[in-house]
Amino acid sequence: MQQKNILQTPVRYFKGVGPKRGEDLARLGIHTVEDILYYLPFRYEDRSSFTRIKDLKAGEPQMVQAQVFTAASRRTKSGLAIFQIAITDGTGFVHAVWFNQPYLKGYFRCGQKVVLYGRVDRYDRLQFVNPDYEILKEDGGLSINMGRIVPVYPSSGQLTQKYLRSLSYLAISKYARSLTERLPAYIIARQKLVDIRFAIQNIHFPTNFANLEKAYKRIVFEEFFILQLALAMKRKNLKSEQLGIRHIGGGELTDSFKRSLPFQLTDGQKKAMAEIERDMASGRPMNRLLEGDVGSGKTVVAAYALALTVGNGFQGVMMAPTEVLARQHFIGLSELLMPLGVNVGLLVGGMEAKAKNKVCSDIREGKADIVVGTHAVIQEAVEFRRLGLAVIDEQHKFGVMQRAILKDKGYNPHILLMTATPIPRTLALTVYGDLDISVIKELPKGRKPIVTYWVDEKSRDKVYGFIREELQKGRQAYVVCPLIKSSSQETRRKTQDAETVFEKLRDEIFSDYNVGLLHGKMTSKEKDKTMKDFKKGVIDVLVSTVVIEVGVDVPNATVMLVEGADYFGLAQLHQLRGRIGRGEHESYCILLADPKTEESAQRLKAIEGTLDGFEIAETDLHIRGPGEFFGTRQHGLPEIRFGNILKDADIMERARREAFAIVAADPKLQDERHRLIREALAFRFKGRTGFMNVA
Repeated sequence: MQQKNILQTPVRYFKGVGPKRGEDLARLGIHTVEDILYYLPFRYEDRSSFTRIKDLKAGEPQMVQAQVFTAASRRTKSGLAIFQIAITDGTGFVHAVWFNQPYLKGYFRCGQKVVLYGRVDRYDRLQFVNPDYEILKEDGGLSINMGRIVPVYPSSGQLTQKYLRSLSYLAISKYARSLTERLPAYIIARQKLVDIRFAIQNIHFPTNFANLEKAYKRIVFEEFFILQLALAMKRKNLKSEQLGIRHIGGGELTDSFKRSLPFQLTDGQKKAMAEIERDMASGRPMNRLLEGDVGSGKTVVAAYALALTVGNGFQGVMMAPTEVLARQHFIGLSELLMPLGVNVGLLVGGMEAKAKNKVCSDIREGKADIVVGTHAVIQEAVEFRRLGLAVIDEQHKFGVMQRAILKDKGYNPHILLMTATPIPRTLALTVYGDLDISVIKELPKGRKPIVTYWVDEKSRDKVYGFIREELQKGRQAYVVCPLIKSSSQETRRKTQDAETVFEKLRDEIFSDYNVGLLHGKMTSKEKDKTMKDFKKGVIDVLVSTVVIEVGVDVPNATVMLVEGADYFGLAQLHQLRGRIGRGEHESYCILLADPKTEESAQRLKAIEGTLDGFEIAETDLHIRGPGEFFGTRQHGLPEIRFGNILKDADIMERARREAFAIVAADPKLQDERHRLIREALAFRFKGRTGFMNVA
């Protein structure tokens, strides 16, 4: 068998595996010998030094080497099997006890030399409870479980830590020499990285913590480097496409658009517009992400981009994740563009067939200059005559395939992605590393800061009194609930049930005001009427679920009460808060919660302490971790197997610089020095939408 294929040997043929353990290993993602080598520990235990029995301390994990003095097993009245030994090292005695492991009586004999590792607790005496153990060999051979820095692996099923260690040790002993160095030698030298064989040996069984750190940096660098190489190549491919649509200004339409705005643009909006205009004039398809805090005015920037494409004789489309948001965008774009002669259409799933067919016909014939919609715009029946720009709002809520289908509705149209969830820099370098990014940080002039309070259930009556004061001033209020209706299993959260809260506020608390209800299970007509009534001021208090999270703009609403605020994510709370503070009056966000966990309390403290969405995003990333933050799985990238994009941000930066430098000098990775990394890239990204051309 050729060396390069040895590592692809199925794990079931590996010594000591067999069919049953092979199934358990497969559940851990271990299918080949190479998978064993790259199945890395998630933590380590320092078992490199022994403690004398007389020096043992309660409450700490420690290791002793001693001789078995007594061994006995018994069963309690309830049938619990207990095995116990007493050991001595000449300085004292200590006991060790194991529960439900009666087979151990066949392992231990008086007089044997053993090593125990575990937490020592004091009951009527000091003792180890269910410690790890090793019976020392007569020849005094090196142990992989004691007397060293010991790896601890993620495990599953019946696979013990001892088994996983022995499997890793055997694989390294037999196959580590077959590992091929994929990184170019000049990068290894420049980044002062250790050899891959040294790295694999020391990531599993480090001789000391310094070598463990070197091994970790080497393996994480390669993981990040391959990811950044794929992003660099995708970005290069997008930039080098020559068949884009060139937009040279928007003529009278864009000039009229700017003149008609009833407010002054912020510097951030002006900069974003200039970047978009430059992209759309380049002759290559734009691939830009527009990010900005809630209320920063991204929709106006998107409207300008849409006017630009219409002014050049093309059609535009804006896709939003919810019907409520799509309708809000339709109203907003209609107000901005229809007076300028631009025909804006709406296409959502809740429309009647006749109306939907009419819109589809207008799109096909080019009568609809701009269409705003939900997933309905990517249906097969929707055919654009000449699509020039696709805007995708809250883009992280759409899958990779959905975005690709929309793009395929035209011939290399320009793409503008929008998000109101600010993206931490560390994540922008990974998930969005292939995009150009425009950022709007400042809010429009005249906006007042939103005052945010976190209160507990005891303050509920005071909160209702405060809302009444605002209503008496002629203002309006939102009350947001995490649920539409409680089920029998959720009775403990009944006060956060939107339907129940609505009935209570309508019939008892605010019976002298108009209280409305909005949630996702209502029909399109019901939702549309409710939102129109709230915007007109017919409804004073709107009880809602998170359907109002984005896009809803009612300047007269000055209070938001979030029921059960600890059930919402940090970014979601910030989005909800962004629905108020849109007018000239002081606005207040009240978070009502009695959090049960420290993480929930952290979120509430964070949202109470700042209005800066970028700061909140960084906090959210630290609380939740990179694996869960902001739909990374939606982007089409493989999961990051090794490393942490927060803790290892400096390694990511270095890997990114090297990857982008390589692609700038060798776009197709045809240099022989890059052959192995090109093969690794092709294997890693095989079948990934949007990454077909990497490698």
